[in-house]
Amino acid sequence: MPTITINHISVEVAEGTTVLQAAELLGITIPTMCYLHGYSNHPSCMVCLVKDLNTNHLLPSCALPVAEGMKISTNDSETLNARKEALELLMSDHVGDCEAPCRVTCPAFMNIPKMNRLIANNNFLEALKVVKEEIALPFTLGYICPAPCEKACRRAQLDEPVSICQLKKITALVDAQQKNIFFPEKQNPKNKKVAIIGAGAAGLAAAFYLLKYGYECVIFDKNEKAGGEMRYNIPDNVLPKQVLDNEIDIIKQFGAQFILNTEITPDFFENQLQKNFDATIFATGNYFGSNLELFPFKKTKFGIEVLKNSFAVNNSGVFACGNVVSVRKMAVNSVAQGKETALLVDMFLKQQTPLKPKPYFNSKFGKLFPSEIEEYKKETIDIQRIEKQQGKFDDFSTAEAIQEAKRCMNCDCRKADNCKLRILSNEYDVDRKRFSFSERKLLKKYFQHEEIVYEPEKCIKCNLCVDIAAKNSELVGLTAINRGFNVVIGVPFQKSLKEALQKTALLCAEKCPTGAISKKN
Repeated sequence: MPTITINHISVEVAEGTTVLQAAELLGITIPTMCYLHGYSNHPSCMVCLVKDLNTNHLLPSCALPVAEGMKISTNDSETLNARKEALELLMSDHVGDCEAPCRVTCPAFMNIPKMNRLIANNNFLEALKVVKEEIALPFTLGYICPAPCEKACRRAQLDEPVSICQLKKITALVDAQQKNIFFPEKQNPKNKKVAIIGAGAAGLAAAFYLLKYGYECVIFDKNEKAGGEMRYNIPDNVLPKQVLDNEIDIIKQFGAQFILNTEITPDFFENQLQKNFDATIFATGNYFGSNLELFPFKKTKFGIEVLKNSFAVNNSGVFACGNVVSVRKMAVNSVAQGKETALLVDMFLKQQTPLKPKPYFNSKFGKLFPSEIEEYKKETIDIQRIEKQQGKFDDFSTAEAIQEAKRCMNCDCRKADNCKLRILSNEYDVDRKRFSFSERKLLKKYFQHEEIVYEPEKCIKCNLCVDIAAKNSELVGLTAINRGFNVVIGVPFQKSLKEALQKTALLCAEKCPTGAISKKN
């Protein structure tokens, strides 16, 4: 049996073993896209490149058989740069959004298309769960959010944007009408306490997510009632206070303690909060006109200065978010900051360095061409935007919400969380425009299947779906059509996608390394 060395580690393997398989035996991970164990190997993507140190050649490890005395490097700079370049070449031909424009524009990064699909299927509870992953106060924001997401909605290219804000609101409205209010599952108790100063949008959101993470939360506020500017600066004919009270009560039921009519002084902060709590968040709203100038914090012209890449005020567990850091014109911004601060506090209390997560790789292709609007219309319904007589002060019925949600054009990638191309592009810090020299291809969608969607402009021509269909004896299956740069994976004999994949549609969607073949829901 040949002995080879990978990253200075020797291993003896059987004849016929590939370098990729030998690396796996040593626990060394080599990225792959077009490779799938048990199926024909078409080394086309070049993402699994390694360097043969004996020849200084870069070779695809998935198709490279081991040889006696072989010395391989999987992590030198030349190899890593070559993989990055291979990914950038794949991205140059890729037409698709990882995240829908509406989600990218939402300050809270809410998964709007997923919410819409669930509402369209009359599943309001699951839709609410999606909303509350990112937004702690959906009922309140349903009235006061200016909906920047709707300005980015691609449906506007066809007629008018989807009423995203109203759809978000009805998930909370339906929940409020139930006897059993939805509460997210809490993590195991951490036996640590967090003080939150300020019961406005940022403070309430921070408490909601810290409770979810398993911490005890006490919210202090100088006012008689919780709600901050949402209660005291927004009139009732814009935001019904019963709605705000409802969401505050949910946070109370979730476990938050409220101590109101209490203004926090520097002395109280030093002798009570810092001694009795494991972390403190300042979310007091507008810095100017408050007593925060008396606190020993660094200030900017906008408010309390926080550390770069986090909302930490210092390294001893003090954080600040919302208007106390800088004026936020939209409450949804403060809600988003409250959630992000909760995550940073969680990191701090786990003795990790609190750092804001780096933005994840996101492919974007811009506005739709006219023919692409027709492609997106395949998955929507042809009705006008539903407008209520009293605007946001009025509510959708569930039937109206279902119809409005069906107007969504589903611009997101349904495999955004497990697309190998996206995951590796993020890992290798890919420049998606590096090799984009010509006009992009026109996006197409194939929906003639009840389980899957096929988008050929996301395909990397790895042939895995072709092999999966053949190995599982599909009568029609898939095949490569045309040659060279014009090759596409398609259905032969002018058959439909449903006829092509009668048994293996979901398996093809699962194994596809991109979002080219994905589940509909």
